[in-house]
Amino acid sequence: MTSSPALSDATDATPATDGGRRRSPGVVIALCFVAIVFDGYDLVVYGAIVPDLLAYTEWGMTPVDTGRVGSLALLGMLFGALSIGYLTDVVGRRKVMLASVAVFSVLMLASALAPSPFWFGTFRFLAGLGLGGVIPTAIALTVEYSRPERRNTNNALMFSGYAVGGIASALAALALLDTVGFRGMLALGALPLVTVVPLLFWLLPESPSYLAAQGRHAEAAELRRTYGLPDPAVAKDGPAPAGDRLATLVRGRWLVATVLFCLAGIAGQTLIYGLSTWLPQLMVVAGYSVDSSLAFLLTVNVGAVVGVVVSSYAADRFGPRPVTVVSFTAAGVALVLMGTGLASLPVMFALVAVVGFGSIGAQILVNGFVATYYPDTSRASALGITLGLGRLGAILAIYGGGVLVAAELGDLVNFAVWALAAALGVAALLAVPRRSTLS
Repeated sequence: MTSSPALSDATDATPATDGGRRRSPGVVIALCFVAIVFDGYDLVVYGAIVPDLLAYTEWGMTPVDTGRVGSLALLGMLFGALSIGYLTDVVGRRKVMLASVAVFSVLMLASALAPSPFWFGTFRFLAGLGLGGVIPTAIALTVEYSRPERRNTNNALMFSGYAVGGIASALAALALLDTVGFRGMLALGALPLVTVVPLLFWLLPESPSYLAAQGRHAEAAELRRTYGLPDPAVAKDGPAPAGDRLATLVRGRWLVATVLFCLAGIAGQTLIYGLSTWLPQLMVVAGYSVDSSLAFLLTVNVGAVVGVVVSSYAADRFGPRPVTVVSFTAAGVALVLMGTGLASLPVMFALVAVVGFGSIGAQILVNGFVATYYPDTSRASALGITLGLGRLGAILAIYGGGVLVAAELGDLVNFAVWALAAALGVAALLAVPRRSTLS
C-alpha cells in the first residue's frame, strides 16, 4: 500500500527549529525514555497479573497456558524487531517510532477487552509487533543524539525507562489490581496513544544519519546544527543500498560478533522476561504472599534503575564489555543464593535487587555495546537483529517458566536454573571480537 504524499510528508517531517535556535538533544533522549517506560510497563505488567489470570475461573488457565500466552507477545516482538529494526534504516526512525507506539497502545486496549484466551493471546502477539519496534528505534536515536563520550551513559539512562515501567506496573498492581483486575491493568497500557504519541509527533526529530544516507544532506546538517551534534564526514554518492547495510552484519568477523551479540541478547532476555513474568509466582511457590511477591517484582526493577546508573558510567569509562560481564555474573550468583532458601527476608530483597541489576541492567549494557560497536548506517539493523533474535530467549523463558512452575521441582531448581542464562551471557560477551580486529 502506497501512502499519500501528504501523509508521508507529515510523518517524515522534523519539528520546526524555532528560527534556528539551538535545541537540547536531551529532548530526544527524554522522548525515547518516556516511550520505553510504557514499553516496560506493557511487558512487565503481565508478570504482575499472572496470579490474577490463574485465579480467573471463566478462562480456567493453567501455569502452562499463561506461559504460552505470555510468550506470544515476545514472539510478536521477535518479528517486530527483525522487521522494524531494519525499516528504521529504510524509512526513518521518526515514522517507525510513531507507528510502533500507536500500534502497541491500541493493541493493549484490545487485550484488556479480549473475550477469550484465544483473542487475548492474539492481541498480545499483535501488540508485540509494535513493542518490538520501539526499543531498537529508541536506542538508535539516543546513541545518535549523544556525544560519543556519553553514549553508554545516555543509552542506559534512557533504557532505564524499561525498569521504571516495571516499577510502575508493580506499584499499580499493588494499588489497583484488587479493584480493576487484570483487564484494568492492561487498559492502562493504552495511555501512550493520548499522551506519548502527540509528544512524539510534535517534538521528535528525524535521524540525521538516516537523512544523510538518503541524500538529504542539507536537512541532516541543519538538524546537527540545531541539536549541537558533531558533523561527521558524509558520503555524497546517495543512500547506501540495503544490501550494504546488512552485509556489514554478516561479513567475516562481523558475522562472528553478530552471532555472539545475539547469544548475549538471548541470555539477557531469558533473564528479564523469565523473571519479570514468573518471579511473583516463584515467590508465591516459595511461601511468600502475593503482596510480598509483587514487592519483589518492584525490587527487581528498582535494582535495575539504581545499578544501571552506576554501571553505565563505568561502561563509558572502562568499556561495556567488562561491566556487562560483571553484571551477568552478579545475577547468576544471586539467583543461586536465592534458591538455597538460607537468606533472611532483607537479604532476599537485596539479592533480588542484584538480579535486577544483572538482568535488566545487563541487557541495557548489551544494547549500548551493540549500538556503539556497529557503524551508524547499520546500527538500527544490528539492534533489530540482536534484539529480535534475543526474543527467542524471552519466548523460551516465559513458556518454560510455566512448565517449571507446573513441575514443582523445588526452590533451588526454580531459581538456580536461570543462572545458566547468565553464564551464557558471560561466555558470549567475552568472545566478541575487538573492533580493531574487524575489517
